[in-house]
Amino acid sequence: MHLVTDLQNAPAAIAPIIAFAGTDTASAIRDLSGLYAGRAWYSSHVDSDYWYKYVAVGDDRMSIRRFQMHGYLRGDVTVEDEVVVQWIESGRARVDLGRNEVQLQLGVPTLFPIEQRFEMEYEDWDQRLVHLSRDLVLDVAAERYLTDGTIAFDQSVAPTTDAVLQWRRSVASAMHALRSEGPSSPAWQEAQHDVARALFGLYPFQGEPLPEGFGNRKNARLRAAVAFIHEHAAEPLTVSDIAHAAAISVRSLQESFQRELDVAPMNYLREVRLRHVHSDLLKADPDVTTVAEIASTWGFGHMGRFSHEYFNQFGEYPKHTLRR
Repeated sequence: MHLVTDLQNAPAAIAPIIAFAGTDTASAIRDLSGLYAGRAWYSSHVDSDYWYKYVAVGDDRMSIRRFQMHGYLRGDVTVEDEVVVQWIESGRARVDLGRNEVQLQLGVPTLFPIEQRFEMEYEDWDQRLVHLSRDLVLDVAAERYLTDGTIAFDQSVAPTTDAVLQWRRSVASAMHALRSEGPSSPAWQEAQHDVARALFGLYPFQGEPLPEGFGNRKNARLRAAVAFIHEHAAEPLTVSDIAHAAAISVRSLQESFQRELDVAPMNYLREVRLRHVHSDLLKADPDVTTVAEIASTWGFGHMGRFSHEYFNQFGEYPKHTLRR
């Protein structure tokens, strides 16, 4: 299945939201560094015929893009408030150089490191990208997971062939909906959610699955307690605070958490805080931020105990996460 074959010739009904092209390295660096908050970028010829083209269609919730260059490009990138999936149809590409380096395989969707700066290198390539807004990804995550505002996927295992095919079908269907129905249509809105759901098939989402029956009416107060914890996780909280916010007794709160989530309310709060610390450490600059500063922001004061709990949760010590 060939996907998004000719974005450069997108019809007027879906005029590109971004489009540029050029034939010199200085223009390429200027155009791209602004788009991806790049710095220390370098581009060069692979032969005498240097050129690049970039085009994107969609909206601020989801955009589908194509980037081609007959040349070489290296630099560092950061993307905020979006999850970006990329794959190459030709050429050579590496991302996250020197850290968790990934060599892109032709046709295999790969995630940009989420909300952290990373180095990349591309040569003579044809690349497809899908940019998904943070809000869209969290909306779809909430269909299956207890979300706390953090976004993380396990990329240690390559996606299955079926998952890649489903991803490509969903993106192709979204392009068809955009072309035939337009960016304001219900079909395009639903297609965005289908693409986001396909993302969760590519790489496992690192979140707590929704317990069976969590959405039932009888669990309304439990859901209110969970929402309160997520919203106020950085604040000093007691079990009484959580129970009061959910209009439920402390005993009933504890019983509900144990029955439906198999965890005590304060232990659940600690797990939420640990995930926030993990997310913040990945995004932080180790030259200007310390583990203790981030941990204290999320209510952890005893560094020895915190490091032990963090290791049990993520399989590495926080200082190693910060240095990644």
